[in-house]
Amino acid sequence: MKRISNRKNDEETTYWLSYSDMMAGLLLTFVLIISLTVLHGSIKYDQKQEELMGKQRELVIQSEELENERLTVADQQAVLNAQEAKLAEQAQELAMQRATLEKQEKDLTTQSELLKELTDIMNSQQEKLDRIIGVRSELIEELSREFSSSSLQVGVDEQTGAISMDSSILFEYNADELKDSGKEFLSAFLPRYTSILLSDKYAEYISEIIIEGHTDDSGTYLFNLDLSQRRAYSVAEYCLDPENNVLDASQIQTLQSVLSSSGRSFSSPILNENGTINASASRRVEILFRLKDEEMIREMIDILNNGGSTDGPSGSSGSGSSGPSGSSVTGSVIGPATSGSAAGPGGAVNTPIADIPSQG
Repeated sequence: MKRISNRKNDEETTYWLSYSDMMAGLLLTFVLIISLTVLHGSIKYDQKQEELMGKQRELVIQSEELENERLTVADQQAVLNAQEAKLAEQAQELAMQRATLEKQEKDLTTQSELLKELTDIMNSQQEKLDRIIGVRSELIEELSREFSSSSLQVGVDEQTGAISMDSSILFEYNADELKDSGKEFLSAFLPRYTSILLSDKYAEYISEIIIEGHTDDSGTYLFNLDLSQRRAYSVAEYCLDPENNVLDASQIQTLQSVLSSSGRSFSSPILNENGTINASASRRVEILFRLKDEEMIREMIDILNNGGSTDGPSGSSGSGSSGPSGSSVTGSVIGPATSGSAAGPGGAVNTPIADIPSQG
């Protein structure tokens, strides 16, 4: 009975030992499974962490790229704003240029109208110029024909119309009273001269006839000025004196409306080729004529010759002397005039005055 009881106890002990071993095995299995699970989870976690860090790095890179793109867009926006501002400025300039162009077009229209008016005026002045040139040329031709075969032994310059004569005929040395030979010369010369200049053909074109006295440079300027004035006046007085029977009453009346006299002292001497003063040629009396509108024509010629600059009329006589009021003289008659301080009258002066400006 006791043996059966022991056996029974041994069986129970064996049963519990087997059960415990089994439970230990199961527990170990569970531990292994949990360990594997934890290990696998840790590996997965590490992988996820690496993936997350990679994603974070990609995100950082993308963020940097995005920031670069944002900066690029900002730069492009700034450039675009600058371009828009420049475009607005150009549009404003274009509007101003358009306004300027419209104003210039208006000015051009006005200038075109003015140019047309000026062209008409120039055409009119050209007609006057042609008429003046034609009148002057005809005057020179008629004077040349009149005196070429004259016994007065005077010559007419083909370009200037200047007439010259012996300088010893009009005055004695240091005197202002006409000599008999001078009166004879004027009596023969003046009717022919005035018959051309004061004829119906040319009278309307004659603006002035000027008698000028000139001396050489011997003596003082004022002494010679007085002498030259008195000599010019003596010639003018003889021309206008009806008792001399040189001109008729009608010619004298016409001559009075255009005749003037002046003394020039030695302000316009005649020079030799070497530049020295030719005393005998400088002692002279000149009778100069000026045509109407000649100052205007002179001014036009100056404008054309100087490319648009105008210095005003500055006409000169054959000897370089200017007519009154700067007139441009187209012809001269040279009579004798001795200087008050010169040593006697000079010889004959047969050289025409070459300084008279050629009109046209």
